[in-house]
Order: sequence, then structure tokens, then C-alpha cells
Amino acid sequence: MTMDSFLDLFNPSWEDESPNEDCNGNVLPEIENVNSIIKKHPTCNGSQEGKRDVNLPDQLPSEPQEGNIEYKLKLLNPNNERFKRLVSQMQWRLREGLGEAIYEIGVEDSGHLLGLTAHELEASMKTLRRMANQLGASLTVIREKYIKGKRGQTRKVAEVLVRKVPDDQYSIEIRIAVVGNSDVGKSTLLGVLTRGELDNGRGCARLNVFRHRHEVYSGKTSSISLQIMGFDAEGHVIDQTCTRSRDYDDEDICKKSSKIVNFIDLAGDQKYIHTTAFGLSGYSPHYAVLVVSAFSGVAPMTEEHISLALAFDVPIIIVVTKIDIANVYQIDNTVMDIQNVLTQPGRKRIPFLIENEDDAITAGSNQLDSNSVPIFCVSSVTGEGLDLLKKFLFVLPPKMSSKEREKLEQEPAEFHIDEVFNVDQNCIVGGLLTKGVIMTGSTLLLGPFDNYGFKKVKVASIHRNKVPCRVVYAGQSASLSISMYGRDIRRGMKLLHEEIQPKSCLYFQARLRVLQQDCYICRGYQVTVHIGNIRQTAIIEAILGYKGLKTGQQASVILRFLRHPEYVCVGSGFLFRSNNSKGTGKIIQVFCEEPR
Repeated sequence: MTMDSFLDLFNPSWEDESPNEDCNGNVLPEIENVNSIIKKHPTCNGSQEGKRDVNLPDQLPSEPQEGNIEYKLKLLNPNNERFKRLVSQMQWRLREGLGEAIYEIGVEDSGHLLGLTAHELEASMKTLRRMANQLGASLTVIREKYIKGKRGQTRKVAEVLVRKVPDDQYSIEIRIAVVGNSDVGKSTLLGVLTRGELDNGRGCARLNVFRHRHEVYSGKTSSISLQIMGFDAEGHVIDQTCTRSRDYDDEDICKKSSKIVNFIDLAGDQKYIHTTAFGLSGYSPHYAVLVVSAFSGVAPMTEEHISLALAFDVPIIIVVTKIDIANVYQIDNTVMDIQNVLTQPGRKRIPFLIENEDDAITAGSNQLDSNSVPIFCVSSVTGEGLDLLKKFLFVLPPKMSSKEREKLEQEPAEFHIDEVFNVDQNCIVGGLLTKGVIMTGSTLLLGPFDNYGFKKVKVASIHRNKVPCRVVYAGQSASLSISMYGRDIRRGMKLLHEEIQPKSCLYFQARLRVLQQDCYICRGYQVTVHIGNIRQTAIIEAILGYKGLKTGQQASVILRFLRHPEYVCVGSGFLFRSNNSKGTGKIIQVFCEEPR
């Protein structure tokens, strides 16, 4: 142990945490009156207005210097030099949004909506199309607003989505984990969204989502299931109504879509909570959709899933289902209960009920506070509210910024393995590339194995969304065929660049914060730790400064992996669980072992 890490054990900033912070140390807003935050809707039916006649707010925030949102008052016949600057600016905004940018036409830099005449707007849209064509991008007008001018004339403001699939991708991709209690309609909702057909009220839509026979019989998801939903450039859903063959449909959707939503369907039953935690940790979703039944209301597992999402720093989206069989009183009570859960101390999220298309676009285009939680009310049987949810998903951007991605791409490759399949004499591993770039033919180190060592493997081929490709970049999920066959390859392993010179460990030191406990946490206590794609039992070998820990206490501890060594890095956050005890931690030192 180094002196620096030893002194860090007595860091007062860890001990004296502000009560106005969440479990990740993020500053939370003060909420005085929760009833004034959430928008009250008597029926929660999400009535939809016209596609383009949806109103913008009367005043927008000042134009952000960074990000993918650009304000333009007018674009009237620019000369060649200005046109080149405008194209470069659009290219930069698209790069900031990872292929998506939003242009507000008729808006000053201050956010004031001045509006344009019909002739000015037509000319500005013509220039915008020229700019987009120059880059090979597409335009979609997502909403407009009419404004009364000083002389009584009608002026108009337009919000335009510009989308260009990056050159290194087939489509723009976001990953969304779907969580919720059992029997709330998670799998049914996914079946309706991805298959394009409404449910018959008896769970017919979920049959295309289940992976195992016992899931069909019980109606409960017990494993992690991946489902794909695609959008074309105009926002139309490319669903799977053509055939029931999953392989053909998924590949066909990927080829035709400019944006793909990868849904990660997770188990809702309490006995599968570790599988759910692994899905939120190992698959690194950009967002988490929490499904709540309007008929049965908020369940204990609902709060558990909210806590898991917040612990992994995953933004939450609430979807209230089964509004076709619930009465108005039940719907209102469910929405109010969700509101109370989100605004509890330690969470302090801001509920935002989606009532119309304007709300869906505002929430999806990241124009809300980062702590805001959109709430949708839908029915998988009648289709009520589903159009608003689809519009929201269409404009929802990836969570990672372009700067973060570019920085990660410069680092040595690190691929987290979530799935393993042995085919003929090769092994197929699926997972997420967290750092660097991997190309076909790359030589990587696979491990750690039980002898603490790593083995060289060669990447034979790469597939993304069941479509072959030659390269995968940081932040993208993929399947790699590697030149190795063996039963000892497991989930939780890593594929690493040789430059890293990795070493594995059994022991590591971490700062722990206990969020909840059902018994005294002391030396010898066993917990399940979730560190990225790692899920393994660890034993607390020592607690520095304490004999044991209770709820709300923090301390530095030494932990030991129980089964096999792992590759972990200093600074990695993790979640630990054991029965009803849970908490968060951060690794501050790793005790590496030499290969045997």
C-alpha cells in the first residue's frame, strides 16, 4: 500500500457528504413543492396533436456554446464563404451529437423567438437543405410555432432535426435497459414496439420476446433479452411485421434504419435481481426505461430498480402501462406515487408528464434539466400513448458526447465480454468496447484466466447488430469472432490491447458507502459486486477504522474475489449487494498478482 492511498483513507470529503448530493456525489436541485413540478393530467392519455403544428416554448435558453443545438435567425442567400462556414458549423454540431443536430430557425442567440415570414422561412429552409446535402445529411421538421409580429403579421419558428449517420457506422445507436416489476407489461411493450402489432390483451405480443420455454409458461422474464427497433430518416418505425423470422428481421431492420434503439429486456422478479443489476452494469445502457403498471401501481421492486439505475448513473424514463384496464383514479394515484418516489431525499428527480408531442420532443431533445424524468402513459392493447413514446425515442440522442468518445478512442482498446458462444473451432464473444478501436485482424490479450494470466487471440471478424463490419469504436457494442476455442472463456473477461500489459488481482481496496443493510457488515461478510461486466462474490477481509458498518456509514475496506481473479482498474465504481444490504463503492488500489 502506498502512502498516498493510505492517507486517502482519512479524506474528510468522503466522510462529510452534503445531504444535497446523490449516491454518486452529483449536486441535486432543491425541491420545495413537488405538486408544482409534475404537470397534472386528468386522464394521462397523452393526446397527440398534429405532426408539425406542435408549439415551441415562448422562450428558449440562450444558445449553448457546446452540444448539438444551433440557433439561426435566418439563412438568406449566403455567399460562398459564409456558406462554407455554415456547412463546417453543421458538421461540428453533428459531431457533437454523434450524428444528430437540432436547428432552431427564426430564433436569436439569446433564445428569443423572433420568427420569420413565410418567404424568409422557405429561403432559410432551402439554405439548410443545401447545407445538409453537402454533408449527406437528412432534415426532418419536428415542430413549428406561429408568432404574432409587431404589425400583426404572422411569423413562424421551425425546429429541425438534422441527422447524418457517421462514416464509421451503419446507423446511430442507443442502448436502453427496460426494468420493472413482474407482470407490469415490459416484454409486451417491447413486443409491440419492435414487432409493430398491438397486443390482444392476453400477452400475445410478448411471445416474440421470450427466450426460454419456461418464460412462455410463467409469463416472467428470467434472462437478458435484446430487441431492436429502427427508425428511418423521417422518423418512421421500421418494424418486424414482414415475417416472424428474428434473424432475417433484425438484419433487415439494421440495413434500412438510420437510427437503431437496442432494448435490453431485464428480469423483474426479486430472485433475478442480480441478473438485472448485471444488465445495468455490464451492458452500459444510455438510458433505463422503468415500466410501472397503472393497474397495480408502484411496487417495492419499482423503488429497487430506481435505486439501481441511480447507482449506475443511468438516466431514467418512466412508462406507465395498462391504462386501458385502469380507471382514472388508479392512473392518477400511480402517477402521484411515482412522483413521490422520484422526489424523495437522496433522489430529488423532477417528474415531467408527457401529454402531447411537444412535450415528447422537448424531453427527447435534451432541453430539460438533467435531473428531469419523463413519464409516459401508454396501452399496449389500444396503442394509446405509443406514438408519443416513439417520437421521444426518435429524437433521443446518445448519452456520450463527441469529445468523450474521441478521448476514449485514443486510449488502448478494452472490450468487456458479456456473452460467450463456441461455434466450430472459433469462439464468439459479445460485449461493449469501452475504450479504443478494434479492427478485423487485431491481436488482443484475453483474460484473466484462473492462473492470473492472459492469452493472445486474433479477431477474425466483427459484427454489429448482426451486420458484418471491419471496425468497432469506443462506446459501441459488437460481436467478435476470435481464434480460440475453450470452455474456460467466461463472462466478465476482457479483451485488451497489448500496450496495457494487464495484470489481474484477487484483492483490491475500495471506499464503501452502505446505502441499506439488514445485518451488521463486518469482516468475513460476503457480497456480490458488480464492476462493469464483472459479477462475482467478494469477501470483506478488513475494514479500516471500524469493526463493522451500518446504513449511512462509509469506510475503506479490503475485498477478495471468491472464485477467480479479475481485471479491475483504480477509479472504477461498483455496486455491492447481499440479501437486503446494498451500497456503492470506488476502487482506490489494486493488489496485482503475477501469472503462475
